Amino acid sequence: MISHEPILLLAVAACLLVAVLFAIVYRLRVTPEEKERRRRTRLNLMGRMGDGTLTDVQGDSVYYCYSIHGVDYTTSQDISTLRHLIPADADLLVGPVTLKYLVRNPANSIVVCENWSGLRIRKETIKHEEVH
Repeated sequence: MISHEPILLLAVAACLLVAVLFAIVYRLRVTPEEKERRRRTRLNLMGRMGDGTLTDVQGDSVYYCYSIHGVDYTTSQDISTLRHLIPADADLLVGPVTLKYLVRNPANSIVVCENWSGLRIRKETIKHEEVH
């Protein structure tokens, strides 16, 4: 009698190998935009909140600084895919912000994502002229 066990084991191993290769190829095909969206989502879900200062808005980037355990960080975040969440007059954002960062890597932070925003919109200062 011929044993079919070795053939069956080889077929199962081949199926597993194909599945692993498919998973590797799929991970390699993730676009940079999708990787950034996943990073923001992870930070939103797992990040600790902190205070920072938004220092500038230029094009599709916001620049901000913050301090965690005595270490100062200055960084930026690409907001090109989040433009619909940002006011038209982005200069009103400059000032205090709330951010989220990873405890194990405080340099990994965000100030805005699809489901959360730490941006604080300043009200325009209205100058009143004295009337004599």
